Amino acid sequence: MNNRYVGALQAARQFWLAWAIGAAMAAVMLVLAVVEDLPLRDPDDDILPSYIRMPLIVFGTILVDILPRIAHRARLRSAWSPRALGGLWREVVAERWPASHWWFAINGVIAWYLTYATFRNIKSMAPFVNGADWDDTMADVDRFLFAGHDPAAVLHAWFGTDLMAHLMSAVYVIWIVLIPTSIAIALVWTRHTSAGSWYVTAVAVDWCLGAVLYLLLPSLGPIYAQPSQFADLPHTFNSTLQEGLWTDRVAVMADPWAADTLQTVAAFASLHVGIMMTICLVVRLIGLPRWIQVVGWVFLGLTVLSTVYLGWHYVVDVIGGIALGAFAVWVAGIATGNRDGWRVRLNPADPEESSSPAHPEALVTRSAPLPDHPAAD
Repeated sequence: MNNRYVGALQAARQFWLAWAIGAAMAAVMLVLAVVEDLPLRDPDDDILPSYIRMPLIVFGTILVDILPRIAHRARLRSAWSPRALGGLWREVVAERWPASHWWFAINGVIAWYLTYATFRNIKSMAPFVNGADWDDTMADVDRFLFAGHDPAAVLHAWFGTDLMAHLMSAVYVIWIVLIPTSIAIALVWTRHTSAGSWYVTAVAVDWCLGAVLYLLLPSLGPIYAQPSQFADLPHTFNSTLQEGLWTDRVAVMADPWAADTLQTVAAFASLHVGIMMTICLVVRLIGLPRWIQVVGWVFLGLTVLSTVYLGWHYVVDVIGGIALGAFAVWVAGIATGNRDGWRVRLNPADPEESSSPAHPEALVTRSAPLPDHPAAD
């Protein structure tokens, strides 16, 4: 068989579970849209439609992978002429982007985005499909866990409602940037394809489980169910975001066809916590440097605090998110060949995992576009 098609089939096998999840979610989304007479939306079309935005993002991350290496080699060789730079471009592209890695990155991006886009649409449909409200039950469980107290009120008393509110808001902003960045690292910059497919598939599982739970156990979250608890918090970016999401929800619930947007208010389980749990476990299991692991766990702790402090989620949502994120890593590990039951099979030091002949050791631990070895030049 032609090597081109071998690479395509291998990439498809690496992401088979992500593709299967995406296809299943797309089918559910279409059925719900027909049954409930609801529109389908591009989840992020406020700036550019996804069919333009996604290729631009992928192309941009590829340039970030290639251009620093060209600049480094040009500096080592004092080769700055257009002809020399053209030769370095071809050289670096041949080393970093053989057909196998193009297939890997393209498969991963499309499979991940399919699960993400369908997740956002199903989440928007959840209150139409299931009109139940579990907020009172979630709040009762939280008060039981905190000996009769509301967890958010406890955190406000412990940490205050001024500087801490701005810090917690910043954590949410960082999380929003972190997720697409982590996908870019897993698919574009790393050459450890087993680790990359494991992480991307795990995030796809997170989206899927989140969509199922939003359909089964719809809830708003404390900030919307009990807004008076958060009246003392100062206005931050988080406040603007919460107000905007509620405005979108009101518009969608009034007339989903006229709203021209999606509603994204849902509490159980917390996918902020769930995906951070996924990141922390994958980082630990593939053996990234200790400082990265520590930063990941610290940020997970801050995410847990912020999501309760700011009223996005109940504590029970956090517990559900932790369980969801851990389960996703386990299932995705088996599906991508990185786990055998409970035993991790991934070997981060295996040079055969690399698709870059110039850098067989440049695995996930060196996934950013680091300079080339002088010896290679």
